[in-house]
Amino acid sequence: MTATGTGTYTPKPGAAPLPRMIAAQALLETKMLLRNGEQLLLTVVIPTLLLVLFSTVDIVDTGAGEAVDFLTPGVLALAVMSTAFTGQAIATGFERRYGVLKRLASSPLPRWGLMTAKTLSVLVTEVLQVILLTVIAFALGWSPQGSPVAVLLLLVLGTAAFSGLGLLMAGTLKAEATLAAANLVFLLLLVGGGVIVPLDKFPSGAQDVLGLLPISALSEGLRDVLQHGAGMPWGNLGILAVWAVAGLAAAGKFFRWE
Repeated sequence: MTATGTGTYTPKPGAAPLPRMIAAQALLETKMLLRNGEQLLLTVVIPTLLLVLFSTVDIVDTGAGEAVDFLTPGVLALAVMSTAFTGQAIATGFERRYGVLKRLASSPLPRWGLMTAKTLSVLVTEVLQVILLTVIAFALGWSPQGSPVAVLLLLVLGTAAFSGLGLLMAGTLKAEATLAAANLVFLLLLVGGGVIVPLDKFPSGAQDVLGLLPISALSEGLRDVLQHGAGMPWGNLGILAVWAVAGLAAAGKFFRWE
């Protein structure tokens, strides 16, 4: 409201600035994500348990060196997938079913602004995940190597790739189908994506196919950098970039708001 005289005010209608609307929506999305027990299980509890369990108990042959050095990059990749893909797909799918997205789409916040807010929420959650898992990994004796820039690029492209696939699933399938499919994909990629079980344990033909999956590109890329001190993993970055472009383009074209 604006003052027109002593003690006199007139309304000043209008939407808030776009950056403020996006920030407010991103904060709301983050709070909703962290308050959801099922999503918290996927994003925090499961990756943490896997890291601690397989680092302290000799269950899987992770090759030469400390198990935590092999497992931490894979668990970081799993954390990205659980938030950007599984969690986002399920939450967005049910928001679409209950008409939340339809109502938000009619608000002053544009649709691209809503998707931006959701992406920011994913990034904030991932930062918290990475901090938590890194602290735990160091406590378990983790000795990371390599370039932080390469790690950051892998995480950003991995987030983009999984976000596009998650939004594509949420925007095309029914909520119940999204719930089942997202959890199934999570479990399949946990086993076959190089997160816990090294890809070289699979048959050679399967290795070639599995290596093209976004979770494999992310986990193997992080492992090359953090465990082996490799330079920029251009091959893995290229695979993630292709998935990111294809997933986001498909989500933008086929996403249904109702």
